[in-house]
Amino acid sequence: MKKAISLFAAATVLASAGVFAADKISVGATAVPHAEILEFIKPMLAKQGVELDVKVFTDYVQPNVQVAEKKLDANFFQHQPYLTEFNKGKGTTLVSVAGVHVEPFGAYSSKVKKLADLKEGATVAIPNDATNGGRALLLLDKAGVITLKDKTNILATSKDITANPKKLKFKELEAATLPRILNQVDLALINTNYALEAKLNPSKDALAIEGKESPYVNILVTRTDNKDSAAVKKLAAALKSPEVKKFIETKYQGAIVPAF
Repeated sequence: MKKAISLFAAATVLASAGVFAADKISVGATAVPHAEILEFIKPMLAKQGVELDVKVFTDYVQPNVQVAEKKLDANFFQHQPYLTEFNKGKGTTLVSVAGVHVEPFGAYSSKVKKLADLKEGATVAIPNDATNGGRALLLLDKAGVITLKDKTNILATSKDITANPKKLKFKELEAATLPRILNQVDLALINTNYALEAKLNPSKDALAIEGKESPYVNILVTRTDNKDSAAVKKLAAALKSPEVKKFIETKYQGAIVPAF
């Protein structure tokens, strides 16, 4: 008994001395570029006493669900319009704590070299979530392929198209699947993280792409009860550091744009 008490006392002393003081934070992310950026800052955070655990996801739903359910501390994969719609639809109260980068959204094809070559009745695949689907249609409107009733409506759907000269047929699919079915449709509007995973180069392969002024900044997200924690604050600061800015600019060569 005395030995057990001595071991407990020793553990208490070590903990108070800082041996067990390292903060742990688990973050959900899509593979490219989010998980890559998080892996880059792991050593930086370790020096600040933060142990970063990166969990990679292939969809846009579970990272938010698991943060809301406290299975994860934070996530890094989405933009504010998507988060706003998710909170509204699911009744969650997740919040943004840092804006990190912009992934210019692009239109890709394995069948035509330019949008003008799309044939009448061509099939166009767009993401099936409200914000990215609207984002896709806004890009096509800006490129002159279609005309939308309201060019500022980020939740536009195919019902909001007022002019469709080529009688394009729109197919809504889960964002992650779009690169895989690119050869089955005439055009696909693909989020840059999934385009990069599929070895597409947005700056070279996209037939139309958003400019650097895109408002869809990718954000670090957590719960309201966690946003002021020391670990989250250190993570947010690391993601907006000069080192990360240089990493993004060097590695992604314009396909990903720092937002700070």
